[in-house]
Amino acid sequence: MRNIKEIAQLSGVSKSTVSRVISGSGYASQEARDKVLKVIQELQYKPNAVARAMVSQRTHNIGVLIYRREYPVASHPFYGKILDAILASASAMNYSVFVTTDHEMSLRSADFMLEKRVDGLILISRLEQNVIDHIGKFGVPYIMVNGSTDVPGVIHIVNRDQDGGLEAARHLSGLGHRRIFMLAGPQSHRSHHLRLEGFRSYMNGQRAEFGGSDIAYLLSSTFEEGYRMMKEHWEHFQSRAYTAVFGTNDMIALGAMKFLMEHSVSVPGQVAVMGFDDNDVASILTPSLTTVRVDTEKMGRLACVMLDKLIRHEPVEETAVELEPQLVIRDSTRRF
Repeated sequence: MRNIKEIAQLSGVSKSTVSRVISGSGYASQEARDKVLKVIQELQYKPNAVARAMVSQRTHNIGVLIYRREYPVASHPFYGKILDAILASASAMNYSVFVTTDHEMSLRSADFMLEKRVDGLILISRLEQNVIDHIGKFGVPYIMVNGSTDVPGVIHIVNRDQDGGLEAARHLSGLGHRRIFMLAGPQSHRSHHLRLEGFRSYMNGQRAEFGGSDIAYLLSSTFEEGYRMMKEHWEHFQSRAYTAVFGTNDMIALGAMKFLMEHSVSVPGQVAVMGFDDNDVASILTPSLTTVRVDTEKMGRLACVMLDKLIRHEPVEETAVELEPQLVIRDSTRRF
């Protein structure tokens, strides 16, 4: 209150007027507002962020919303790497970052960010249309990462997941595998759906044996679900004499690999295993996991750069940024 009182005395207005100007709520004449803002600048009113926001109409805060139905969320090996890149890039650009997660796809987390008066939002993963529509009403610039929408003009940064799925099929097929079992993550998620489509497209183009019975559809994209579905389809897997497994993310593939190794199946001697994403765990286990890398660091960095342009009302040339996947060959696959 001492600061507000001092500002009021120097501005020649009441303390309540100063409070209204600082909070941005209630009426204050333009003359009174100009006087208060001038004193705020002269005093370098603390916190400085408040003064800057009053003068520039910016808070220099951005919000990151991560939507994911299953835990973990922020500590997930894929989304966590995107978040790390965002935090590093935002800091270098003098932004503070609010992070929240939501596994219910509700409007609550979006409202939390809007109440913080963030300058812009980075929305990570799959979003329900009602969340996008809700955020759009407030005129806050936002960018989608690892997700897309049909709303015109919305900038989204994604991996070329269909190309990555195709590359996975080409790799396994090139090693001589003809009977490949696929563990496909939730098809409501863009990435898992496109990875399946890319894989299936290549196999069908090669006239390989790959049909409906060769695909198991998972309810989630977790390690536990990969393990469970491998267990559930174990008899079918043996009867079909599969020689390879492809999971649409690394955690699914690693869950399947754990089950196989527990049942004395040599990887890659008897069965090759391949994933997608290239999270940190993929490279440190034995055998290390062959996978398709998604450039999560670039995703996070580009999100900050492009959001900053939107905040500054600068033109952004691309609205759909698609990053090239990269095949990473490790020990879990081998040439027949």
